[in-house]
Amino acid sequence: MNVSNLAPDYVRAIAPYQGGKPISELAREMGLNEADIVKLASNENPLGMSPKAQMAVEEAIYDIARYPDGNSFGLRNMVSQKFAVNPNQIVFGNGSNDILELSARAFLSAGDEVIFSQHAFAVYALVTQAVGATGVVVPAQAFGHHLDGFLKAITSKTRMIFVANPNNPTGTLIAKEVLLAFLKQVPAHVLVVLDEAYDEYLSPTHKSEAIEWLAQFNQLIISRTFSKAYGLAGLRVGFGLMHADVADILNRVRQPFNVNSIAQAAAIASLTDDDFVERSYA
Repeated sequence: MNVSNLAPDYVRAIAPYQGGKPISELAREMGLNEADIVKLASNENPLGMSPKAQMAVEEAIYDIARYPDGNSFGLRNMVSQKFAVNPNQIVFGNGSNDILELSARAFLSAGDEVIFSQHAFAVYALVTQAVGATGVVVPAQAFGHHLDGFLKAITSKTRMIFVANPNNPTGTLIAKEVLLAFLKQVPAHVLVVLDEAYDEYLSPTHKSEAIEWLAQFNQLIISRTFSKAYGLAGLRVGFGLMHADVADILNRVRQPFNVNSIAQAAAIASLTDDDFVERSYA
């Protein structure tokens, strides 16, 4: 008997996610020196991490024998202050990928429909398929999200919409007034997961105001990451901002120690280093 056949059909049909190839692997394959390779595939920060984060990592490693704070108390308070949200509106993840997966695991089931764009982050389709839901792909418009197409695709079975702004991988941007108008038209039974992984790379005039909309839209989930502008991709730490009731549901399916202690320490330090983020943006 092939034991893999015991898995649900929708799981066996998943094509495993292929991340950007590590520099070390490419060097081995091509017989190159790692120092001669410039990797662009994963949008990693060429500056590395903040010096403050590096110091925090060096200090945190001495306490590595202990389990991390499962509620990320220190980091929670920092994010709460930085983004002006209540602590109970924050959910932390092992990278923002974890927030996307937690959203799907908490709210989706077989038969539900999930809308995302033709040109979108591959993880949207993966987390949808992993819970047996059906992905509804809306053709792109000028390589970006066709929001009117999203609205037309909504049915009684629709439970979630993924929107990346700026979009990954095409880099297109939805103007804040256009995004707000879209959210006002989304029915209350549909959650909108707004992926803002690249928000730190926007100019001040283009910055999102989505966090201010959380009080208006209780079905809005905003995901953020420390992997890009903060340079902590290898530590895997991200967070979601949402209505407190939604956060409570996500925390019910979240692993208790999903963000390790070194990642928490580095993220806290990174939030105090605005100069590093500004240099990353420049």
